[in-house]
Amino acid sequence: MRTLLIGLDCAAPEILFGESGLTNFRRLMSRGCYGKLESVIPPITVPAWMCMSTSQDPGSLGVYGFRNRTNYSYDGLGVVNSQSITAPALWDYFGQDGQVVVIGVPPGFPPRKVNGVSIGCFLTPDTVKSDFTHPADLKQTLTNLVGEYPVDVGGFRTDDKGWLRDKIYEMTRKHFQVIRYLMENVAWQYFQFVEIGLDRIHHGFWKYHDPKHRQYVPKSGFETVVRDYYAYLDEEIGSLLELIDDDDTVLVASDHGAQRLDGGFCVNEWLCREGLLTLKERPAKPGPLKPAQVDWSRTQVWSEGGYYARVFLNVEGREPQGIVPQDRYEAVLADIRARLEALLDDRGEPMHTLVFRPKDIYREQKRIPPDLIAHFGGLYWRSIGGVGYDTLYIQENDTGPDDCNHAQFGAFILSGPRVDLRGEIEGMRLLDVAPTLLDLAGRPIPSSMQGRSLLRR
Repeated sequence: MRTLLIGLDCAAPEILFGESGLTNFRRLMSRGCYGKLESVIPPITVPAWMCMSTSQDPGSLGVYGFRNRTNYSYDGLGVVNSQSITAPALWDYFGQDGQVVVIGVPPGFPPRKVNGVSIGCFLTPDTVKSDFTHPADLKQTLTNLVGEYPVDVGGFRTDDKGWLRDKIYEMTRKHFQVIRYLMENVAWQYFQFVEIGLDRIHHGFWKYHDPKHRQYVPKSGFETVVRDYYAYLDEEIGSLLELIDDDDTVLVASDHGAQRLDGGFCVNEWLCREGLLTLKERPAKPGPLKPAQVDWSRTQVWSEGGYYARVFLNVEGREPQGIVPQDRYEAVLADIRARLEALLDDRGEPMHTLVFRPKDIYREQKRIPPDLIAHFGGLYWRSIGGVGYDTLYIQENDTGPDDCNHAQFGAFILSGPRVDLRGEIEGMRLLDVAPTLLDLAGRPIPSSMQGRSLLRR
């Protein structure tokens, strides 16, 4: 039996299950089970795909986002790569006695040296100058097959929507051409890929798709782009299903869902107004918060921006110029958490911000976790880390045009000869994926895995 994991980054269950025209997805649904797939906290591409593949939560992996503190200095942020995560993944277990193919699973650069084939993800710096495949000579095969291999659409945060749509399709076509080639030319036991194009479609076109979006644009010419891309993916998935056998297990899964973005909350600007973060002088115009701007001798708290906020206390004896006494740590943390949870939105309504403490949600806390994690408005608002704004609420994104944020629930469809469950299933979590696939393949489930096989519920 072989196992095929089709990863669709950001796939939204309400679209995947709600569109009757997605015939190949529905064919898989009719042969097995499907439902919402609860992501990790935070529901972010990195580390979510690796949480799925290892059945380890972010704290146990020691990866809390794309950028993580490497030390307790104020500027010690490092960008994650494939070597940041050492926990065994599905391809390691299946690769013990057969070949595997791993394509675009982030973080996937440098390419993983698996027993088989691997291709880097969208974090690959340059597919022309970099060795992004394993084995290395596979790069020339890809070039011969599709020309320059695109791991992402550079500059996808753009107002040129026609260009963006066309580049996403161009990228995705090349991806599936490579996927089909490897499915037919590698004697694989396990095959996993992640298509990033759906995530880029959502971030680029959600305001044309969702009438509830604050910046909804009717009759734009782009109102069907999101659904059209799902239909296109359905066709591509159909071509893959022609290459599998009746004994193969197929899982379609997403790392998180998608939802409208109501705006950005300027978290460090708010901390300044709360008297918790002090700048040496106010910047003349908005820009990223730089450590040199901060008067650390008068700062208790600062935050990193992004789809969610990572909040850090300036702790005495921990940070270089820490001022929060260690015996006051719990009290200060509780105060900040209460203030975050009490936030109002730009219309004076409760924002319903969700605030998490890593020690309460992770089995372990490896490396350096944030002191708090905040999902502003349940992720309907993103975290703006810059300072110099004259308001706490902005509609423009500090990293370029962006129409959506991530949702806590993605989607899964599971089909195969050993899948006895039928219809919609509740309670499936991202961490349950790896033990379920190992169980379906008749392989032992390592005790280190934190999820539970769907077969043993």
